[in-house]
Amino acid sequence: MVSWDLVYTNQAKRDAEKLSRSGLKPQAQKLLEILKENPHQNPPSYEKLVGDLAGAYSRRINIQHRLVYQVLEDIHTVKVIRMWSHYE
Repeated sequence: MVSWDLVYTNQAKRDAEKLSRSGLKPQAQKLLEILKENPHQNPPSYEKLVGDLAGAYSRRINIQHRLVYQVLEDIHTVKVIRMWSHYE
């Protein structure tokens, strides 16, 4: 199976630093590895977002923080949008 490419927005890169400082990096890394293998894998569960983030998906890093991403099927890429709270 071919793995998916991951690309990160500038916001996701800033969020990664926050995750590292807060001790949540291992949980996020686990989710990123799953996305590289199959962004539609279930479990862990994910939800399709609506509103400003319509077309994106969300997976829980912990009770408060989410990994928000878009799946770009045509170029076999997962675009990581956020890795902190998407409610801010």
